[in-house]
Amino acid sequence: MTDWWQRAQAVMPGGVNSPVRSFRGVGGTPFFVKSGQGPYLMTEDGRTLTDYVMGYGPLILGHAAPEVVQAVTHQASLGLGYGAPTVQEVTYAELLTREVPGLDIVRLVNSGTEATMSALRVARAVTGRHRVVKFAGCYHGHHDSLLIKAGSGAATLGVPDSAGVPAQLAALTITVPYNDVDALTAAFDEYGSEIAAVIMEPVAGNMGTVLPQPGYLAAVQNLAHKHGALWVVDEVMTGFRVAWGGAMKKFGLVPDLISMAKVIGAGMPLGAYGGKREYMSWVAPLGPVYQAGTFSGNPIAVAAGAAQLKTIGGPEFYLSLEQRTQHLASQLVAMADRRGIPAATNAIGGMFTLFFSERPPANFAEVEQTDRDRYRRFFHGMLERGIYFPPSPFETVFVSHAHSDEVIEATLRAADDVFRTL
Repeated sequence: MTDWWQRAQAVMPGGVNSPVRSFRGVGGTPFFVKSGQGPYLMTEDGRTLTDYVMGYGPLILGHAAPEVVQAVTHQASLGLGYGAPTVQEVTYAELLTREVPGLDIVRLVNSGTEATMSALRVARAVTGRHRVVKFAGCYHGHHDSLLIKAGSGAATLGVPDSAGVPAQLAALTITVPYNDVDALTAAFDEYGSEIAAVIMEPVAGNMGTVLPQPGYLAAVQNLAHKHGALWVVDEVMTGFRVAWGGAMKKFGLVPDLISMAKVIGAGMPLGAYGGKREYMSWVAPLGPVYQAGTFSGNPIAVAAGAAQLKTIGGPEFYLSLEQRTQHLASQLVAMADRRGIPAATNAIGGMFTLFFSERPPANFAEVEQTDRDRYRRFFHGMLERGIYFPPSPFETVFVSHAHSDEVIEATLRAADDVFRTL
């Protein structure tokens, strides 16, 4: 058989087009996907894997959902892109603005990174300020302003998390611990008049799934508004994943600006940002904040996203999804406990993470203290048994509509077998 991994490493950085796919944190050699169907991936070496990565979140209906495939196929027959407005963009924007709290106006883009980058540009323009507050362990894309290391202490000025990020730009980003109101208060006490925005995941998903403590989101919103900053909510992962309309609808709060991607694109490159009309009126061609994209509002991506949301249909879809997610998560912990293995989970909607720790982490520092070596062994044990969990302990498990009760029970049987080896 062709050694695809050797060939990939010869022509792509580390053999991949996104770092986590390299399995670098857990060792081993990545597999190559041939196709996906429902909850399964078929690999080039002939294996069938039950997939709990699901494209890192977008595939809430499963792989190759018939409604999405049909919509994409139909649109492809009409053209791949026009560089001009389409009716589909309008109707899709109407759906998003109708269902997402605070989304008066929306601009479609190509990715979550574009969405968060653009939202922050608007916030800085509106406030006339430059500093941004983010939370340690929250990932908002790979643009320079937010690719910043998590610091220690109550409030730490940014240090570049990547070569090529200017230190002067990173210094405009203030990092504080998630779920720590006192730390955020201290940051505002020191830099309040310079802070344009607080950006956050309402449910953290890029340090594993970490839930906001009761009242925390409202406290962040209140602190931002008290000091004249905007509250920017990153729902790239949680939008239409944890609830119909997203986490903001579930928690009953309205952000100033919001970014989305993943589920709203159904696996196609589609993102969006928007918010209150008074802020989005700053975006060109209405205002002076310039943001553009040749592929923004691409008709195939819009067709895919619209078909997925139409199939989801509304809040009822999430009842069974969350029930199955909670069942899988809780049973994994119970199995580990029977083997004397410390384990805990955070779960919400169709997402959760299994942490090898005594209790569910509440912030990035606590996530870093979990047993990552045991997770590595769990990951490989599951993969050997045909179950594909995220290769990083800092990622989220995604459950889809295609993960039936039978599929989940088969997953639990495999997990019980793996726990015996840990």
